[in-house]
Amino acid sequence: METRALKLDAILETALYVEDLDRARRFFQGIFGLSELYCDRRMCALSVAPHNVLLLFVQGESNETVALPGGTIPPHDGGGRVHVAFAIPAQDLAAWETRLTENNVALEGRTRWPRGGTSVYFRDPDGHLLELATPGLWATY
Repeated sequence: METRALKLDAILETALYVEDLDRARRFFQGIFGLSELYCDRRMCALSVAPHNVLLLFVQGESNETVALPGGTIPPHDGGGRVHVAFAIPAQDLAAWETRLTENNVALEGRTRWPRGGTSVYFRDPDGHLLELATPGLWATY
């Protein structure tokens, strides 16, 4: 019997757990221009790119199994300040830095990577560390 190699295509969803869903949604839509795919009192799904979704969950509101018509979603939650990096074209880095500054988002760090990429770091209203990264950060990017 021939066994074919299994592979992953991408990370489809990334989740952040937030104190105030409306505040977080306004931040990510206002700064990044993300469009809303779905939102209720417990969570909000925002489109990042053609196949990438940022999920914002109210901290502590997903500790019970969620029953849907098609099945169930097991409990989950997270805490602490986590990290998410967004890929951007190198030529857009200065414009992104300007947008962040104009929106009173403080830049906390900047790194030039050995492969040629550059990253800038800042925080969302819940203290999560966000990164804008240009190509060259990883061998795969």
